[in-house]
Amino acid sequence: RRMSDLSPLTCQEAFDRLGDFADRELVPEDRERVEAHLALCARCAREFAFETSVLDALRRTLRRITVPEGLASRIAARLAEAEPGDPARGPDPD
Repeated sequence: RRMSDLSPLTCQEAFDRLGDFADRELVPEDRERVEAHLALCARCAREFAFETSVLDALRRTLRRITVPEGLASRIAARLAEAEPGDPARGPDPD
């Protein structure tokens, strides 16, 4: 597949995907479309750079936080006790 075979994204479509793009959660085709848009649109490229810098700063801050002793085991126990459909369990796997 050539890059020209992909339909271009609008700024709004690219903006809507920036978080997933930064987290590398897009399917390859969508990733290519966002990359193509960012290569052509300085405004969206600046927004992506800003979002990336904020996420990087947040990640650095979170790495410095110490999890209280026993918290992980209490969370795991609560999840194991939760009924299917309980918001504490999160979404059911497909």
